[in-house]
Formats: sequence, C-alpha cells, structure tokens
Amino acid sequence: MHTIVIASQKGGSGKTTLCGHLAVEACRAGVGPVSLIDTDPQGNLAQWWNARVAAEPHFVKAGGFALGETLAELDRAGFRLAVIDTPPAITQCISQVVAHADLVIVPTRPSPHDLRAVGLTVDIVERHGKPMIFVVNGANARARITGESAVALSQHGTVAPVIVHHRVDFAASMVDGRTVGEIVPDSPSAREISGLWIYVQDKLSRIVRDTQLIPGLRPGSSPLIAAGDEDLAVEDRVPPPRLASAAPRPEAGLRAGMRTFKAPDHRLYVFGRRPSGQ
Repeated sequence: MHTIVIASQKGGSGKTTLCGHLAVEACRAGVGPVSLIDTDPQGNLAQWWNARVAAEPHFVKAGGFALGETLAELDRAGFRLAVIDTPPAITQCISQVVAHADLVIVPTRPSPHDLRAVGLTVDIVERHGKPMIFVVNGANARARITGESAVALSQHGTVAPVIVHHRVDFAASMVDGRTVGEIVPDSPSAREISGLWIYVQDKLSRIVRDTQLIPGLRPGSSPLIAAGDEDLAVEDRVPPPRLASAAPRPEAGLRAGMRTFKAPDHRLYVFGRRPSGQ
C-alpha cells in the first residue's frame, strides 16, 4: 500500500479540502481501494466523510502515534492507497505521520504569512528524507503574488504545475460530503483537481516504482513522460509552473540555518528555521 500525506503546520492552508478531493479523484481514476485517514483531533475530514453518501473512499480515524498499526491493517485488508490529513501546529504528531509517507504534499496559500510558516513543515519532511511537492492552493486569479509564491517555493522544492484557485464551490462541496468534481464536473475547479491528481499520481508511480499507478492516456495526449522518455513531444509532458519571472537567487543567510528569498517585489521573506543545535 502507498501513502500520501497532506501536511502543513500553517492552519487554513486547505489541507482537509485537498485531502478529500484527491482521495475521491484517486477512486475515480481507478487507483483504489482508497482509504482516507484523519489524524487531526478537530475531525473536519471526519465530519465531511460522515455527510458523504458514496461508499468510497473508506475512512479511518487514527492518532499519529498509532498510524503504523492502522496502515498495516489497511494493507492486510487489500487497500492500495492511503491519503492522510494532518493537524496544524502539532509538530510531533505531524512528524510521526510524515515518517510513514511515500509522498508529502504541502499546500501553501500565496501569502507572505504562509510562505514564512512553510519552512517548519519543510524541516520535518527533510528530517525524514521524504519526497515532497508544494501545491499553491487558494490562489486568487491574476494576482501577482501567486506567481511570486511559486517562484519562492520552487527554491525549496518541487512545485506542482497545477494551481488550485480560491472558489466558493470548494467550500460548498464540503457541506454534503462531495467534491467539486462530483457536483460540477465541467467546472474550472474540477479540472484543476483532476489535473493535480494526474500529476500526483504520476509522481507517486515514479517514487514507488509501481507501473500500475502510471496515469492512462489523457484526451488528445500521450502518457505523462517517464524518466528517459526524451523523445515524447514537448506538448505532451506535464508543464512547469507558470511563474511571474525567473526564480531569484536566495539571499545570503541572515543567520545560520535561516532560509531566505527575495521575491520579485524586492522584499525579503524568511522561511523560519531554527538553527541546527538549538
């Protein structure tokens, strides 16, 4: 069984909504059986699932420290994928969950506060040596800071090429346990989630080396490019993020262990990291 963890120490990053939507997309893509696991004591994902009529995905409530046993039971039961929601701010719990991840997704809203806070999550992921991708989430259309945020995040890891924008239909879908793809399948929100899942599925298939996970043909295109398939047409590959400008070079550290970047507006932001040894 493979495991995707949605993690961010910053509250309000959209972890729970993204977690439910990606799990449903995985089911729709035939990746299942899929299990959703809620490790957040607030239980927002559990409330969404309890309002859900559809039988899939399966749901489990588990504490971070008991997660290993829960995952083992799901594996024995024949589940193929687990998508795990994590609590904000509780560092030790997040660390316990990330330790079991095959892939960590870090949703980040395009704002200076969210960018400053993301360094703490990155520290946890790097400590466990796990693959990670950033997802720019809750973005406003045509806002300059969206591109600036993608530039900043790209200096510290892979940024998903699909940006998820802030729309009312995401919140509305969570009311009755559905997703935007189930309510308005032809909407821009549904297309963003579908595109993001294709990217995540392809990324996970390479990490775990599971050829059965490789996404199928998209309408009018070839399969997503695999390592070494340099002969595929450029237009058939997953496109890079659309950035406002070329990534700026990181500023020399303000002090040991601090991650910094200068955005295109020339303001200096800091990924707050505690210096090693403290």
